[in-house]
Amino acid sequence: MAKNATYRRIRDQLFARLITLLIVGLRLLPRRAAILLMRGVGRLIFIFGHRGRQRTLAHLTMAFGREKSAAEIHHLATRVYRHFATALADIMRLPVILRQGVNTLIQAEGMHHLEQALTTGKGVLMITGHFGNWELLGAWMAQNGYPLRVVGTTLENPGLNAIVVEMRNQAGYTNIARGAGTREIIRSLHQGCAIGLLIDQDTRVPGVFVSFFGHPAHTPTGPVLLARKFKIPIIPIFMHLQDDLNYRIECEAPLNLEYTDDEERDLVVNTQQCSDAYERIIRRFPEQWVWMHQRWKTKEKTTS
Repeated sequence: MAKNATYRRIRDQLFARLITLLIVGLRLLPRRAAILLMRGVGRLIFIFGHRGRQRTLAHLTMAFGREKSAAEIHHLATRVYRHFATALADIMRLPVILRQGVNTLIQAEGMHHLEQALTTGKGVLMITGHFGNWELLGAWMAQNGYPLRVVGTTLENPGLNAIVVEMRNQAGYTNIARGAGTREIIRSLHQGCAIGLLIDQDTRVPGVFVSFFGHPAHTPTGPVLLARKFKIPIIPIFMHLQDDLNYRIECEAPLNLEYTDDEERDLVVNTQQCSDAYERIIRRFPEQWVWMHQRWKTKEKTTS
């Protein structure tokens, strides 16, 4: 056990240092050259990363198998890796983008929905996803003066986690560690902040099963519970990459949450609304979501 722990620690340290060197190199390159380099890396990962590739193909087939051929799904899978290579290049070059001004790269629409909700001073819950470029979304909001806090999962590799947290700090918004920051979330809401939550993954947090691309998916209920308790809105907001390599943010109107005397029923209905918001944007830009994630890993328990 001690040998395994030592091996993992050394492996994680070496990988974090390798990523640090890659970040330094990418920040020295022009943006398009950095993207081209990372797309080459992404292509290699797709070819040689058997497990991730197979998961991506399997999940795309679950979602689109009735609509697309095997060849079309394979092509879409390559575009998934191409997209996230592009997004990762921009994330790694974040300080450069901040110096040049995020508004030169990103445009937004529908932000009046969020601004109106913030005027109440009660705080706002925003749901976004592992879609498009969620890190740049947070950076844009912070740089444009929105009072933002983001709940994020602590990465298993301490070195990588430190890199991510530092980049978020540089962008100007606060990272709240998932599972350990409930008090900080509530405090931030009382301060009138917008809390960014990503609930499009199968994680070990309380949740319910709702439909996602026609299959039951265990989905966190945290935003719905907070919205009910504090009488605040849930606003979907997403950023997607365009063909010209610029980004566009789409902020939607608050979800029309349902509140009745049946809290358990409301929990499922309102969480389904959150899931539907994710599915709508992913269907429009399917190559920009993390299909390599095991979204349907947790299975419903059946009673005999």
